[in-house]
Amino acid sequence: MKIEVSNLSKFFGIEELFSNVSFEINKGDKVGFVGGNGAGKTTLFKILLGVMDYDKGAVKVDSGASVGYVEQQAKFKKDTLYEEFRSAFQDVLELETKKSELEAAMAKDASAIRAYEKVLNRFEHLGGYDFESRINRVAFGLGFSQEDLNKNANSFSGGQKTRICLAKALLREPDFLLLDEPTNHLDIKMTEWLEDFLIHFAGGVFIISHDRFFLDRVAKRIIALENKTVTNYGGNYTYYVKVKNERRTALLSAYEKQEEKIKKTEEFIRRYKAGVKAKQARGRESQLKRMERIVLPKEEATFGYFKLHTPPPSAERVLEFEDVAFSYDKNEIFKDVNLLIRKGDGATLIGPNGAGKTTLLKLIMAELTPKKGEIRIGSRVKIAYFSQHHEGLNKERRVIDEITYEYGFGEDEARNYLGAFLFKGDDVFKIVGELSGGEQSRLAFLKLMLDGANFLILDEPTNHLDIPAKEAVEEALLAYPGTFLAVSHDRYFLDKVGNVTFEIENGKLTEYNGSYAYYREKKAELKEEQESPIPQKIFVEKKNIEKNLTKKENTEEKSSLKAKSKIYSNLTEDKKAQMLSQKEAEIAMAEAELKMLEIEMNDPALQADLKKSEEIAKAYEEKTAEIEKRYEEWEALTEA
Repeated sequence: MKIEVSNLSKFFGIEELFSNVSFEINKGDKVGFVGGNGAGKTTLFKILLGVMDYDKGAVKVDSGASVGYVEQQAKFKKDTLYEEFRSAFQDVLELETKKSELEAAMAKDASAIRAYEKVLNRFEHLGGYDFESRINRVAFGLGFSQEDLNKNANSFSGGQKTRICLAKALLREPDFLLLDEPTNHLDIKMTEWLEDFLIHFAGGVFIISHDRFFLDRVAKRIIALENKTVTNYGGNYTYYVKVKNERRTALLSAYEKQEEKIKKTEEFIRRYKAGVKAKQARGRESQLKRMERIVLPKEEATFGYFKLHTPPPSAERVLEFEDVAFSYDKNEIFKDVNLLIRKGDGATLIGPNGAGKTTLLKLIMAELTPKKGEIRIGSRVKIAYFSQHHEGLNKERRVIDEITYEYGFGEDEARNYLGAFLFKGDDVFKIVGELSGGEQSRLAFLKLMLDGANFLILDEPTNHLDIPAKEAVEEALLAYPGTFLAVSHDRYFLDKVGNVTFEIENGKLTEYNGSYAYYREKKAELKEEQESPIPQKIFVEKKNIEKNLTKKENTEEKSSLKAKSKIYSNLTEDKKAQMLSQKEAEIAMAEAELKMLEIEMNDPALQADLKKSEEIAKAYEEKTAEIEKRYEEWEALTEA
């Protein structure tokens, strides 16, 4: 089962959006789709879904294959979330109405029986008898409560709306999922949940995303839409970047060799055109005219501002929080927060939505006052703040004027810095107020870097940016010699620019002295330690103490070691009790799930569906094996 695209072309008027686009996606494939804003990615999605026409080529979706779509910006039409989910079964609901009409008709006219049987078979094939329970199963699985189902669908947050779209797509159990920027508005934990879900999803997945970390984890293949056509890369995003850079290096080498050959040929022609080797010279001139010249893509401009304009030095202790607490009325956001950012730190702040990240930034900027504790800004520290709303831009000016007027640059110098942030050619003459959200973000960030501050406060600096723009922001920050604190959900960005990570969660702030990768490693270690029945460190230390007890003759030393041994024994027993309790809870949950499967197996409607019956029987067998394994683990713990 597959989706096949052959030599596809699309025009808007006389403007070619893309051409000669060919690829295929098989069921089970996990494919990332990348390219700059405006390249045509969403348009191609709409063509695959059949809601937009194309000009040349062909799109083929295998007969019987179903396609689910998770769109970037959802607007819901139904009053409640439950009704919105029901709308995913519009064809089933229409069949249900038709079935009822034919049931009434059969009482008067026996000839309606054949039509009724046809509608009934189709209704049963589409899961007409169990779609209500499927709605509950998927909704609860994606974190929605019974109470949520009665709320207006448009009242939910951006991240929740993404989950609603995902739920609607999954309700029909599609063979293929098309996702357009699915991680927009999701915090890191919810994004990681989605990654794990897609990794184990049995169908084919085709994902438009600017989230490079997400693509690294989920995608096994990358399709890049560049220069109005596509190129396939057989790996994740990091592999795509590696191969793309290798190809550029090889192209540069071939270009240099060709240029050397052209230079020597032109020298030969110039020297011998009128002499005894004139015939050879004319032959080489003909060869030169027929030669297909290698064209290099334009070099990206680099941000070299700080080589000439280093920010003034600041104190070593740039920012300090001492026992800071803050609450909105009776709603406590955090308490006893201690934080130190030193000169030169690239600090990043992470945490779930609503944990207090933006509140913490507002406290630094003195827009809010702490309820308790003290916030100290170091001497000679000059702060510049990047807001997602870009209040510092003059919407009436041209882009180039926004730079030349405020910083006194000449046009050439202004163009150099604007080029580093992807404003090329006539882009610099656009009116600021007419720029897209992503373009305004780029311009606002450039101005921030030119402001001469030595401490940058950044609130989601890569939001609304495509991948090339994110890379421009990262390169500028890596060149920046000052100090910064960045709030972001972009894990690739966090890992590239940060050297210290702060996590705020459940009202507490924790420091990890390393990049985002280091933070992930430490969190994984902590989780493993918490889930271990008897932590290895405690076990080893207890054994060492017991071993040393036999060697000690001094009564005081023996007494001390015995006290330590008792502490470690208590720790071991406490952990053992905790794990036993956890295992018992897991067994109870698994047995409850087994009971639900038994109920489904005894459902007459399901028994009539051979495929569904086999699926439930397989799930029952797997759940039984899982319970047996959990009991074995429980028994091993009791004997430890």
